[in-house]
Amino acid sequence: MGNDQAVLASLLTKLSNTFKIRDLGESGFFLGIETVKCADGVLLLQHRYMTDILKRAGMTDYKPLATPIATSLPTSVSTEPYDDPTQYRSIAGALQYLTVTRPDLSFAVNLLCQHMHAPTTAHWEQLKRVLRYVKGTLSMGLCLRQSSSSDLHAFSYSDWAGCPTDRRSTSGYAVFLGTNLVSWVCRKQKTVARSSTEAEYKALADVCAEVIWILSLLREIGVSPLPVPKLWCDNLGATYMCANPIFHARTKHIEIDYHFVRDRVAAGDIQVNFIPTKDQVADIFTKPLAEPRFSFLRDKLQVTSVPSA
Repeated sequence: MGNDQAVLASLLTKLSNTFKIRDLGESGFFLGIETVKCADGVLLLQHRYMTDILKRAGMTDYKPLATPIATSLPTSVSTEPYDDPTQYRSIAGALQYLTVTRPDLSFAVNLLCQHMHAPTTAHWEQLKRVLRYVKGTLSMGLCLRQSSSSDLHAFSYSDWAGCPTDRRSTSGYAVFLGTNLVSWVCRKQKTVARSSTEAEYKALADVCAEVIWILSLLREIGVSPLPVPKLWCDNLGATYMCANPIFHARTKHIEIDYHFVRDRVAAGDIQVNFIPTKDQVADIFTKPLAEPRFSFLRDKLQVTSVPSA
């Protein structure tokens, strides 16, 4: 895809000389992803795919819910093994592909996929709740709009020891090119963080690596000039560590991540700035949220409904 028809025609000609290809015109449905034109862009959604998942789970008639995860945990959680673990794995795996156009599902699906090896009835109930949320948002997808800005900016966030089982932290980030979300991640950290600053700094190192890669890709395809990317973090300790070497002696256990991010900041490749927690977009990737907060951040990720005719 591109905005130069001559270059596109030349590329198609070269491809057709080597491979047997057929030009199908504008994309409408590809790999389960539908493309719906909006006034100022396109909406990527997986309506058919979501409907198919609900049919496989036998939940087409269930009532929808406003959020995929409850903010409060039940007083007692069942540890009884689920009687059909293959079904659980199949549907949880299908939900993973749904996050391609639904970043608002990333945290919930990440939790579900942590129990693939031995799901319990409690995990199945959680999966059904996610599907009930999907049922109520069948018309939603990821919106990509025309943007006059080429600024690259990213939001990084992490909880601290949020998993009650192994006390590992969950980190997430969202990378925007202009106004469009182009990359996002929700994952549990591989090691236990000894402080909230360490947990946040690990997340910062991950998004720094992602931004550097996206910068390289944009330069390769000829997008220039590119302003210095901005990384937004709501932890003052992690923010100060990027610019103030005096904190290094207190955090030698994260020395590799420290040097990686610090070197990029010193070279002027990125900027790390503080942002209040209330404006932290990546908050949606790290914990269950109440409906008002969840909906607010979902809108910030450009997850919207199909425009009415």
